[in-house]
Amino acid sequence: MSPSVITVETKEDVSLSLVINQISSGISLQGRILVPGDKSISHRALMLGALAQGETKIQGLLLGEDPRSTASCFQAMGAKISPLNSEMVTVTGIGLGNLLEPIDILNAGNSGTTLRLMLGILASHPARFFTVTGDSSLRVRPMSRVVKPLQQMEAQIWGRKDNSLAPLAIQGKVLKPIHYHSPIASAQVKSCILLAGLMTDGKTTVTEPAISRDHSERMLRAFGADLEVDPDSKSVTVTGGKSLHGQNVIVPGDISSAAFWLVAGAIVPNSELVIENVGVNPTRTGVLEALEMMGADIELQNQREVAGEPVADLRVRTSKLKSCTISGDIIPRLIDEIPILAVAAVFAEGTTIIKDAEELRVKESDRIAVMAQQLTKMGAKVTELPDGMEITGGTPLTGSDVDSHTDHRIAMSLAIAALNAKGTTTVNRAEAASISYPDFTNTLQKIIVS
Repeated sequence: MSPSVITVETKEDVSLSLVINQISSGISLQGRILVPGDKSISHRALMLGALAQGETKIQGLLLGEDPRSTASCFQAMGAKISPLNSEMVTVTGIGLGNLLEPIDILNAGNSGTTLRLMLGILASHPARFFTVTGDSSLRVRPMSRVVKPLQQMEAQIWGRKDNSLAPLAIQGKVLKPIHYHSPIASAQVKSCILLAGLMTDGKTTVTEPAISRDHSERMLRAFGADLEVDPDSKSVTVTGGKSLHGQNVIVPGDISSAAFWLVAGAIVPNSELVIENVGVNPTRTGVLEALEMMGADIELQNQREVAGEPVADLRVRTSKLKSCTISGDIIPRLIDEIPILAVAAVFAEGTTIIKDAEELRVKESDRIAVMAQQLTKMGAKVTELPDGMEITGGTPLTGSDVDSHTDHRIAMSLAIAALNAKGTTTVNRAEAASISYPDFTNTLQKIIVS
């Protein structure tokens, strides 16, 4: 690797800029990669471990900022969690319903998963008072999507903007079971209600318009919850009152992190990468289906099951991509991967249409607006739609100053786009990548061959 391809600069305000120089001789990407543990599974393992009786041992935990926020919150409520590492983390739970009233405000940092799932847990702990907040980004993300169904369960929750924004205050109480017909397919909404239902007297059901990721269902079953799944009606039911018991959890590699390398390997000439030990849960593999529609050369190798989750090694080679339409029921299964799929579309022949993805407007940033703006700065032809983007591929990119808007997936997506941009690209506020992928820049440096 030429040392001039990638450099990292620290600005006066301590933010980081990732500088990528496209050298005249070109680059390729070669090697084998281990991506961080799945973020969704890491959150749930920490939470259920804290609520369970006995010890939970977690291998492969993601060491990003978001799981650290989850661990910190549950430590403040009495769970004992060993120092976080990717080898083995031990959680000594205190039993369902036994969380302590914290003496301070719980801070979820940048993690929407932490805050939304935790609301269901806190609201169902009677006679305890909780206050939760997050960073400046999380405090403007909508919480009404979980607050309203919890209020139907008779939860007491107060917050800004008609109880829709953090900081939020929760007075725990005995909740009643409900059947909630969710207007959106959201694993966070579904998980929040199921977690609240663990302590109700009866059956709590969530029905979705499309099936969202099912990590909560798999893990709740493993911990001993009484759970029924009806795929035909897209419904999940939990029966309250059953204790949870500590488990051994092996966290597979995060397919959302692997997606950056899948697209990089597909668009950078003469590249071949193998991403090892990636979770390929069918509720998460929409990105593989979308890239297959685009003609990417991806092969699943060494397919196996680890602790109830399907896992495989993913090999990707450079290929000629074509446009496609990404919409409908596939969207919940690739919502987090749309920023990097937009980068793939920039290098595909024809016009790619992404729609039905208005959920992107309320992520860590408005990912539709930000990706359209930043890719346009680099010369891409991107039209912003109310619920997605229209991207006409084939226009060469030129290096530019771009900005992550402190969104981890935006930062990494722009870095991958820069690999095929002529000249120098500076990705400002690149430190955002550490939210889910602390070693992203080091990994990128290791696989570049010039």
